[in-house]
Amino acid sequence: MVEQEAILPDNAVLVRGRTPSPRIPGGYPLGAILLCVVLLCAAGAATLSNMSVQLPPALWLGALASPDVEDIRQVLVHYAFLPRLAVSLLCGAALGLAGTVLQQVLRNPLASPETVGVSAGAYLALALATLLAPSLLAFGREWVALAGAFTALAAVLALSWHKGLSPLSVVLAGLVVSLYAGAIGAALVVLRHEWLASLFLWGAGSLGQQDWSVTRWLLPRLGGAALAIGLMVRPLTLLGLDDEGARSLGVPLGAYRFAGLAAAVALIAFVVAAIGVIGFVGLAAATLARIGGAHRLGQQLVMAPLIGAALLWAADQGVQVATGPQGDLLPTGAMTALLGAPLLLWLLPRLALGAEAPALAAERLPRTKRPGLVLAAIGGLLLLLLVLALLYGPGTDGWTFASGDQLRPLLAWRLPRVSAALAAGAMLALAGLMMQRLTGNPMASPEVLGISAGAALGMMVALFALADASRPVQTLAATIGAFAALLVTLAIGRRTAYAPERLLLAGVALTALFDALILVLTATGDPRAMLLLNWLTGSTYGVDAGSALLTSTFAFCLFLLAPFFLRWLDMLPLGSAAVQSLGVNLKATRLLVLLMVAALTAASTLVVGPLTFIGLMAPHLAWRLGLSRALPQAIGAMLAGALIMVCADWIGRTAIFPRQIPAGLVATLIGGPVLMWLLRRR
Repeated sequence: MVEQEAILPDNAVLVRGRTPSPRIPGGYPLGAILLCVVLLCAAGAATLSNMSVQLPPALWLGALASPDVEDIRQVLVHYAFLPRLAVSLLCGAALGLAGTVLQQVLRNPLASPETVGVSAGAYLALALATLLAPSLLAFGREWVALAGAFTALAAVLALSWHKGLSPLSVVLAGLVVSLYAGAIGAALVVLRHEWLASLFLWGAGSLGQQDWSVTRWLLPRLGGAALAIGLMVRPLTLLGLDDEGARSLGVPLGAYRFAGLAAAVALIAFVVAAIGVIGFVGLAAATLARIGGAHRLGQQLVMAPLIGAALLWAADQGVQVATGPQGDLLPTGAMTALLGAPLLLWLLPRLALGAEAPALAAERLPRTKRPGLVLAAIGGLLLLLLVLALLYGPGTDGWTFASGDQLRPLLAWRLPRVSAALAAGAMLALAGLMMQRLTGNPMASPEVLGISAGAALGMMVALFALADASRPVQTLAATIGAFAALLVTLAIGRRTAYAPERLLLAGVALTALFDALILVLTATGDPRAMLLLNWLTGSTYGVDAGSALLTSTFAFCLFLLAPFFLRWLDMLPLGSAAVQSLGVNLKATRLLVLLMVAALTAASTLVVGPLTFIGLMAPHLAWRLGLSRALPQAIGAMLAGALIMVCADWIGRTAIFPRQIPAGLVATLIGGPVLMWLLRRR
């Protein structure tokens, strides 16, 4: 039997099969239809179960047609349960259709509302409008959401244009934009919690309804966008060809690409404006339709919306079955992300999109002849900043240097925070340096590769599984989580020689999975989840003298071990063959380096949260200053990481005094543009 492959546009192999997908008369794929039927049956069974809990079957018909207003059960079914069901069907179909169009226009099998940053941009625009310019919402939420979605898409296209909008470059840029938009949204929630707390949960994708108004609002808007897509089936089909082939047929590529993107973005913006961000339904629906045998665009445009509607309907009804009366409080979007992130992880090893060499690794910068002078300069800046962070700050009399009796109480408060930020920044920088030299990947870092998210997940398990988890227990759990996430990421990247794009995609998928868990736990109202949410922002204002001493001690012990790795770190970038020819046990060396990275990441994540980009920025800064050998680059990266984190803590404490911005968020807001700049230079 001859092996066949399902080939996507741009020669992107998504799945492999033994025989062509069976089809029913009319040409529609049997696999996709059966999958849709299974999802519909599961959703229908869950719906009947939920309906029977709320209302006896004998009253169902009356509740559907004309509910008795004196029977609260019928009122709830007619004005809450049924509108929620209708909204899940509409939004699931819209996201499935949008995902299919995005994949076709961008010729990218990983394109979806989440992976190209459109959903995050729409949500952030709504959050900013709610906080800064609520009058804009009077013109309609959809216009604000559309503006945010198109802004995010423009940023993604700008970051990936120089790579010819290649599949992985577009998705990678979209995921970075999503991360950065999420960080800004988290900063807004922290700074204006009283205004945005409900928006935070709504943004996780809440389908709860109180009447039919949202359904009536969605129907004409989604219908209009879907009709526009239906009228463009032939041009969209031609967009799947390479550019030269499409132009030879007289297709105005720019106009049809923009029209297709506009229709898809409109669908996404309407959904976000109505119910918030629903994670990964667009990716899952389009992918499942293709796996089920829908290879022609016309079939995909029919099957993907059907699968998307059935998928979101089943997921939402499953949430209600699992949570009972509290189902309205649990965001369905977070639950779909719990399923969608593993789907993305499963797809990555099965994508044959061609290797994209890490261009930064090939860039040659001049080496400094006096590394000691460079290190002394960075160290001098760090000392100056430490003096400012400890002594200089705003007060009742304005900005002043503290001294004498005034200094003692301030030092008792400032010194633990500054020392913890310094130690965490240095540890993240060293972990990032070791990851970049181990993989030969200039975009590697604990935060970007999901290692920090794994550490946070380990700590979260410890907090919820143990009645009283001590700091050492949290550190151990975080180390295990970091190492597990690291192994998953590297296992995915192994097939492509740890190509930067694969590792980054895997890391962001792990981060998305962790974020979904946080949203689910936060929605339950558990007080531990709220504490965890505050910690995730990377705040140091909860660090006391004991925590700072423990973090500093842990960092000092790990730094003492670092010199034993320097020889390996100098050799690992040479490649596997060269390292083995020098008599080094490559497998044992990699394992020890990974354990060191996991320990460094876990200890630092406990202080500054899982997303700061210090592990990415600091090694690059040292490298660009001409520190190329392992020892000077490690010292330079650690000094730079400490410098950035101490600066972030100082800015967070003083920028809006007497209120504070978490140091981790400040570092993220600084690091996000740096990451985008690095992507632009790839």
